[in-house]
Amino acid sequence: MAKQLLTPAQIQQYNEDGYLIVRRFYNPEEVSRLYRIALDDATISKHAINVNDSTGKRSKLSLWYKPGDDVYGLLTRGKTLVGAVDQLLDRQPLDRQPLDRQPLDRQPGDEGHSVCHYHSKLMQKEPRVGGAWEWHQDYGYWYKNEFLYPDQMMSVMIAVTDANVENGCLQVIKGSHKMGRVEHGFSGEQVGASQKYVDLALKTMEHVFVELEAGDVLFFHSNILHRSEANVSDRARWSLISCYNRSTNIGHNESSSSSASITPIDIVPDEALLTWDTAGLAEAKADFLSKEADVSLK
Repeated sequence: MAKQLLTPAQIQQYNEDGYLIVRRFYNPEEVSRLYRIALDDATISKHAINVNDSTGKRSKLSLWYKPGDDVYGLLTRGKTLVGAVDQLLDRQPLDRQPLDRQPLDRQPGDEGHSVCHYHSKLMQKEPRVGGAWEWHQDYGYWYKNEFLYPDQMMSVMIAVTDANVENGCLQVIKGSHKMGRVEHGFSGEQVGASQKYVDLALKTMEHVFVELEAGDVLFFHSNILHRSEANVSDRARWSLISCYNRSTNIGHNESSSSSASITPIDIVPDEALLTWDTAGLAEAKADFLSKEADVSLK
């Protein structure tokens, strides 16, 4: 079945809740290929960063900026996925049309607001040892990179394996993106949101455990508060998270990622993920993040 762009009702739900789940966006064959390649990808393993939570438990992530013709790049550059991101990202300062007047076949980047790939990361929460992530907003980090428009940034999580309460699925505070950015500080090696504002949000908004099956996709706003618990199960929880930006939203404190975050995506057909001959990441082209270069940790 061909992938579909988002409906006006889905767009409205994202704007109200700060997140949107699309079930079975990727089929089992697509997810299986992604997982098989990720398991054997030496470049991913070489550049994995260990991040400790406040209890000392450890999660691994590999983060890169430039999407290529590897399996991850083909996934994040897929026509329908990028088109859905384009439907959700704010298009200010240019005027926007009402939802019911937005053509669903509009090409990403019309009106000079191209969709760009900021970065992608493979998140690996291994059984029994995968650590927690504190409450935070993605824009709580990206603010330090001096992007000015949080509504022009978002993250997309692709479930590579099933994610549930037992293995530390993502949790969100529904509607918390409307609070704007809150202050962030260190918790272990992580940067977390002010606990005072998290507590206030939890008193007034719904706390949701986002359980996903492999192949489901979660779109979430850069300012929604989210976290995850440690993986206490005997099953791994892997996910690919790709973050997107508008070409009009410049990061004024960017280094290696500056060009990627404002470079329009070279879109590929959805079927490229299965039909193109590709493998894992090419080390020289991906431009990986190191802990030392991460301004959000300073």
